Amino acid sequence: MTLTPFVRSAAALALGLVLSAAPSVASAAEESGGIASLGFNVPGLIAQLVNFTILLVVLRLALYKPLLKVLDERKRRIQEGVDRAAEAASAASASEAESRRILDEARAEGQQAIGRAQDAAAKLREELEARARADAEGIVDRARAEVALERDQAIEALRREFAGLAVSAAEKVIEQSLDRQAHQRLIDQVLADGQLGQRG
Repeated sequence: MTLTPFVRSAAALALGLVLSAAPSVASAAEESGGIASLGFNVPGLIAQLVNFTILLVVLRLALYKPLLKVLDERKRRIQEGVDRAAEAASAASASEAESRRILDEARAEGQQAIGRAQDAAAKLREELEARARADAEGIVDRARAEVALERDQAIEALRREFAGLAVSAAEKVIEQSLDRQAHQRLIDQVLADGQLGQRG
């Protein structure tokens, strides 16, 4: 059992008083005038010292130990509270770091999704432009083919009409019926030769 400095000094004082009073009691019996002449009652002083020592022991057992126990319990609870607060603070900082990491990951994923969407939009635009160019070229090619066909048909119609007019004119000039098929072949040949000459 450990004694506090106060209890130790009080016990030492009481023991010193008792030991110092013992010779006085012995000499008081021999001398009637000794310590009693100073106004001290030696048996009363010894009784008070014994009472004081008993009081110290009783207080130590009845009050000091329970008080120490209460203080130790309070100190333990305070320490537990401090430890829990430290754990909560570290958990909060860990949670904050985790939420920051999740937020950074979400931000990075969002940036990647935006990049993928922009790439897909660029590819789609290129595909649509290529398709539009191909469609436009197809339309232009069809229009050219139609124009060439109509031109050829118009030339053929003009050629037939011209051949008919030429034969009619020739019949009127020579006032006799000509062989239409022979003349048609001759006119077609002349027209074909003329076209070859124009192209050359």
